[in-house]
Amino acid sequence: MAYQNLPPFTFNVLNQTKTLSAALCCYFVIGKPQSKFQVVALLLLLLSALVIERVIPITNKPDTRHYSKEQLFDRKTYLLSGVVPVLLASFLSGLAGALSQRSVQSTGRNAYLFTMELSVASCLFLITSLLLNSPDGRTIAEKGFFHEWKPTTMIPVLTKALGGVVVGLVTKHAGAVRKGFALIFGLLLSGILQSKGEGVTSEQVVGGILAAISLWMHSRFPYVATT
Repeated sequence: MAYQNLPPFTFNVLNQTKTLSAALCCYFVIGKPQSKFQVVALLLLLLSALVIERVIPITNKPDTRHYSKEQLFDRKTYLLSGVVPVLLASFLSGLAGALSQRSVQSTGRNAYLFTMELSVASCLFLITSLLLNSPDGRTIAEKGFFHEWKPTTMIPVLTKALGGVVVGLVTKHAGAVRKGFALIFGLLLSGILQSKGEGVTSEQVVGGILAAISLWMHSRFPYVATT
């Protein structure tokens, strides 16, 4: 909903607040504070994401990605169907990360079993969405579930499944905030792979350097409780 009702610039800015919300929720849910240097590191991480996404351009080279007219110009439902949903989604992402971290770390739950439970919950929500006459549900009803599937379709399916297992392990052993760092590096890697031989952009280089600095700073200066 938010992606359809916000300009790409605004969506990318607001969507990158999920790492900050994860740190905030970790503080309230599991009582894990951040040091001053770690707060600075999180802000640097946010900055790196904005640079990689060209929200903050380094060069004057235009963004060649294509967006629909609705994404660029529809302001009618800008606030209630755009800004509010993406902020709520980012906050819920951080809250879910904090709750997941508490579940797998504090209670010693098995990360693989936890991932399976999340998968079942996701399937239930998706099936409910399909039954509520969604566009995807109508397409499946008319043409079948495997319409236009190819052998290569299994590649993203399998990598997504493997990624879900890895996320569970990362959440257990590194935490929700560190997972945010991994997401930014994944964003950088995706941009490089999608460049189609055009080379690495200045934004990707600067964003990668900022992300590396923020990761080093966050790991080097952890919070130390004072007595």
